[in-house]
Amino acid sequence: MEEELEKRPWRLKFSEEVEARFEADTQRQRSLNMVVAGLIAASIYSLFLINDYSFRPDSFLTAVQLRIGVMLPIGLTILWLVYRGVAPAIRETLMATTVVVAMMVSCLIFVTSTEPYSYLDVFSFGLILVVGNIIYPLRFSYACASSGIGVLIMLAFIVAYEPMPIEAKRLAMFSIVAKALFTLFANYRLERSERSGYLLVLKEKIRSGYYLKDNRKLSRLSVTDPLTNIANRRQFDTIFPLRWQEAIDKHNFLGLMVIDIDYFKAYNDYYGHLQGDQCLRQVAATIQANSRDTDLVVRFGGEEFVVLMPNATSQAVRQAAERIRCSIEALYIPNYGCSGQRLVTVSIGVALLCPTNRFTPDEFLAHADTALYRAKRQGRNCVCVADIE
Repeated sequence: MEEELEKRPWRLKFSEEVEARFEADTQRQRSLNMVVAGLIAASIYSLFLINDYSFRPDSFLTAVQLRIGVMLPIGLTILWLVYRGVAPAIRETLMATTVVVAMMVSCLIFVTSTEPYSYLDVFSFGLILVVGNIIYPLRFSYACASSGIGVLIMLAFIVAYEPMPIEAKRLAMFSIVAKALFTLFANYRLERSERSGYLLVLKEKIRSGYYLKDNRKLSRLSVTDPLTNIANRRQFDTIFPLRWQEAIDKHNFLGLMVIDIDYFKAYNDYYGHLQGDQCLRQVAATIQANSRDTDLVVRFGGEEFVVLMPNATSQAVRQAAERIRCSIEALYIPNYGCSGQRLVTVSIGVALLCPTNRFTPDEFLAHADTALYRAKRQGRNCVCVADIE
């Protein structure tokens, strides 16, 4: 897009890739706009029967046949095809055809009359070019082709029409050529403006998309523990009050597990911090794998983890805690940093409560933490449940 924006200003067509996207993004709306413009143009073109009746009553019937019997069916058929959806090249060709056919029909009506002032009608033929080049507007190359053909058709009919004075013929020729040039210049500027505007908008959309992607990534990183790739303390502090209030509103029970790796400091001292990080990742993945999709698994700090369980039951919380404890022990991660401890294990404190205004979230967390320390005192590698009255 940068390359397209830096191209010489007179160029219209984009590179193949950008051109394809431009047509894909604008095709439907452009087709609808052209159909609406075409219907308005068809209505005005048919209303020129009033002018035919005034200027050339001798050929009024012919005018009705050509405008209503020929031009209108052709125009409406083309508009219907464009509305249904066709390839961009076919769309432009069909709409350019309406300009050429309208010019041909108008010239045929014009030459069938011998009324004294019938030739004055040719000075309104430039409106056909206005429709094709400005009201539709056609793509510039198609506008040039339809305008060129339309002008040649008109000039051929004017030259052969004997009742028209030579002075009027010269003025009509000059007028139609000037209108073609002016409207083509306007058409070029319209398309150039449309294409430039599209590039700028697309550039901002893509840039905004990258910003949004970066912001989402930053937001995710801000609430995710980078080592274990689970929620961090910040996310827990945000979601815990929401789950608490939700449980109050729905009268549901809320479960909470506080999990601590046994003798982790000794493990770190013996194996080193890199191995300690690997151990934390394994434990976190195991806790996540043994939790429900609705549970929030959090690295609370250091070697301590928290699992928040909305809409829980006493049995479900106890079973989940025991399942996590057994699964971590089953990892068979050696721990020779502490005498008498051969494997990495965890101690778990569990609390279950149907929240009310009598308690606060911090008190609930304190009960689970107290249960954890009771599990530590009981020899570790076990689950203790808080007694909340």
